[in-house]
Amino acid sequence: MSRVNRSYSSEFIKESVNYALNAVSVSYAARELGIPEATLHGWIKKAKSSGEVTKLSGEVVDVSQMAKELQELRKQVFRLEQEKAILKKAATYFAKELG
Repeated sequence: MSRVNRSYSSEFIKESVNYALNAVSVSYAARELGIPEATLHGWIKKAKSSGEVTKLSGEVVDVSQMAKELQELRKQVFRLEQEKAILKKAATYFAKELG
């Protein structure tokens, strides 16, 4: 009996991992996707160890997407803090002018 090595796209692997983490069980997900259970377990283990995905309170989270979002939010907070400081200075200036 010869062994067949199948190759899967990275998108398929990522979607399979997310599906498996949300499924009833990994074995069920593997059957539904038509891939060996051991292969899917390996993908999940690799994704978790690399920090690509994690399961928090029953929800699968893409860590890289969260990191990007965090970076954008930090930039936005910095910009808003700068705007707030400018407005405070302007308010102080106009209060002195009127008072």
